[in-house]
Amino acid sequence: MGTMEDPGGRYAAYTARLVDGVLAAPGETPGALRRAVLERAGGSGGKDIPPALAAYVDKVARHAYKVTDDDLAALQRAGHSDDALFEVTVAAALGAALGRLERGLAALRGEEPD
Repeated sequence: MGTMEDPGGRYAAYTARLVDGVLAAPGETPGALRRAVLERAGGSGGKDIPPALAAYVDKVARHAYKVTDDDLAALQRAGHSDDALFEVTVAAALGAALGRLERGLAALRGEEPD
């Protein structure tokens, strides 16, 4: 995402700390996976995500209200722990939010979407 380092100008430092906390903090999932999830949910990249998780990330990013207990149960049966699913969900939600922020700020600047 092109302006992730400075998506909101005055809030850039807070945004950077939040992204760093989600991606760099120790966790159940590798930081590289969390980064790929964040990028996919934000609309750019995220290629190295297992297919079942990729579908879940897309659902969280586009239609979070449609996520069901059955979705999570299926991922748990596939071997994903509650902690891993929490980390993926947070990364997806943050990526979606940053992607929307970036597109909104671009619209305010009069830029055309990609």
